[in-house]
Amino acid sequence: MLSRLLLSVRIPSPAKPSGLRCTRFMASDTGKKLMQIDVSSDTVCPWCFVGKKNLEKAMEQSKAKFDFEVRWHPFFLNPDAPKEGIRKSDFYKMKFGPVQFERATSRMTEIFRGLGLEYDMSGLTGNTMDSHRLITLAAHQGYDKQNALVEELFQSYFCQGKYIGDKQVLLDAARKVGIEGAEELLEDPSRGVDEVQEELNKHSSGISGVPHFVINGKYQLSGGQPPSTFMRAFEMAAKDGA
Repeated sequence: MLSRLLLSVRIPSPAKPSGLRCTRFMASDTGKKLMQIDVSSDTVCPWCFVGKKNLEKAMEQSKAKFDFEVRWHPFFLNPDAPKEGIRKSDFYKMKFGPVQFERATSRMTEIFRGLGLEYDMSGLTGNTMDSHRLITLAAHQGYDKQNALVEELFQSYFCQGKYIGDKQVLLDAARKVGIEGAEELLEDPSRGVDEVQEELNKHSSGISGVPHFVINGKYQLSGGQPPSTFMRAFEMAAKDGA
């Protein structure tokens, strides 16, 4: 819940190239410059939902200039969280203490309302492996579908008090956005785990908090950034590939 409020932003100056890996500039079929955005996230991280909403605002305001491809990758804030689930309020009070818990809940409620959302602290929290297995499956069926699934899962967990580890909650989200093979995946607890681990090692092993965004393989932003910061990164990435 209290993953990261605002972590460092690493946007290197165009005049001083960083040592980070650069990627070859790509154009989309429309002729616009393509922004490929890799997001490391956990499905129980409220700042990841906030970051998603702010990213989408930036994308909407920049759609005349750029096309976008958003790809979601796993991260585990609490890898040892119980699969059977525990009440959110109990878990976070134990983890952070009652005073910090109340302050954080109040703050997140305010932030969510600013995005037109209601922050719901009812229900259970717990292990997120099954949700990441499903998100990883969705990527094979198109990143638009994957992004829609992530939205459904965030809405279910943060706004509707549903448990992210509940098989039926996951299946309902998958059906709503048209993900095929979800039931077969979730019936086998070992299926897709290796691929989640591969994704974790490739995209999230070098970070300590989420959300974490990498734009065109180079420009990195972390935390609940405002839309203007994303838009600045888009412009810099575009200049880099000009």
